[in-house]
Amino acid sequence: MLTIDSVYRASRELKNVARRTDVIYAPKLCPGAELYLKTENLQITGSFKVRGAYYKMTRLSEEEKARGVVACSAGNHAQGVALAAKKNGIKAVICLPDGAPISKVEATKSYGAEVCLVEGVYDDAYQKALRLSEEKGYTFLHPFNDEDVIAGQGTIALELNEQLPDVDAILVPVGGGGLISGIAYTMKTLNPKVKVYGVQATGAPSMKNAVEHGQIETLPSVSTIADGIAVKKPGELTYELCGKYVDEIVTVTDDEISAAILALMEQHKLVTEGAGAVSVAAAMFGKVDLKGKKAVCLLSGGNIDVTILSRVIKRGLLMSGRTCQLMIELLDKPGQLKNVSKIIADLGGNVISVHHERGNEGTDVNGCFLRIELETRNYEHISQIRKALTDFGFKLL
Repeated sequence: MLTIDSVYRASRELKNVARRTDVIYAPKLCPGAELYLKTENLQITGSFKVRGAYYKMTRLSEEEKARGVVACSAGNHAQGVALAAKKNGIKAVICLPDGAPISKVEATKSYGAEVCLVEGVYDDAYQKALRLSEEKGYTFLHPFNDEDVIAGQGTIALELNEQLPDVDAILVPVGGGGLISGIAYTMKTLNPKVKVYGVQATGAPSMKNAVEHGQIETLPSVSTIADGIAVKKPGELTYELCGKYVDEIVTVTDDEISAAILALMEQHKLVTEGAGAVSVAAAMFGKVDLKGKKAVCLLSGGNIDVTILSRVIKRGLLMSGRTCQLMIELLDKPGQLKNVSKIIADLGGNVISVHHERGNEGTDVNGCFLRIELETRNYEHISQIRKALTDFGFKLL
C-alpha cells in the first residue's frame, strides 16, 4: 500500500539524484491570484519522471536487476528509467511510440538504454513492453500505475509543503495519473485543506472521463500537442487515488497550451513541453477559480522537440492576439495600399507579410483583395486596427 512513509523513503533515496527544483513567483500569468511555478522542467533529464523511475529501481531485488528492465513511455519516463538503469548498472529496454519527439528518443539513447520504436501511441508501446517482459524475462517498470513510482512522484509535494507551506491550490498535469496521484495523496495527507486540480488536454481526457463516469474507460484515440499526457487509458491504481484525493480535473485546448508555452518563454525564460504547460494554460484561461488564492502550477517537463517549437510559438502568438491576419476588399486604384499601411502604422501595428490578388469571378471588375499578416500587442489592439480600417471605408472580410 502507498504510505506517507514510502514517500519520505523515496525522498531520502533521491536526495543525491534528483534536484530540489525551485519555485518561481509568476504574478502576470493569472491576474488576481498569487501564482507560483514549480520548475520540474529544470529537473535532471528535463522531467519529474526521474523521481519515480529511480525510486522504483532501488526497490528491485538483485535477481530483477540482473534480468534487466523494460519500460514504455512517450519520452520522459524513458529518460528517467534509462538514467536510473545506467546509475545502477542495469540493462534497460525502452519502448517508445514512433511519434515521440526525436529529442526524447535521442536523449534516451544517450543514457545507454536500448530503444524500441513502436508504431502508434503510448498505449501501443505499453503492449509491446509487456510482450518483451514475458518473452525476455525483463522486469516491467510501469510509468504511472505503480505504488513505488507514485511514491517517487509524491516527493514533489514534500518539497512544495516546505517551499509554500500556506499554498491554497496545486495545478498538476494528468496523463496516466502517476504524478497527480503522488502529489495529491502526499499533500492531502500533510495538509487536507489544499485543493489539488488535475489538467488534461481536450484531445486526451482519459482520467477526467474515468472520474466523472465512475469507471475506467479507454479512449478510441488521442490527439494533442501535449504528447507526454496523450494516454488512452489511466491506471487502476491512479484512477482510485485520483477519485479519492483530487478535487477536480479540467481540460485545455492545444491553442491554450501553445499560448501558455509562449507566455512561459517570454515572461519567465522557461522552456516547457506541451504536457508541462497545461497547468499554466488552466490558470491563464480561467479553468480553475484562483482569484485571491495562493496557487502553484507544476511545470512537469521541458523536453519539447525544437522542430515543433516554432509551430507552437506561432499558434501561441495567434491565441494571445500577438499576430493576426486581415483580409481587406479594395478598389484597384493607386493609393489604396498606402492608406492601409498608414492606418496600421499610426496605430503601432507591424506588417510582416502582404499578399495582393485580383478579384475573382462574381466580384467587382475593379476589385482586389489584400491579405495582411500583422504583429500586434493583444486582441484590443487588433480591434482598434480593424475599427480604424472600417471607419476609413475599407471592407474587411
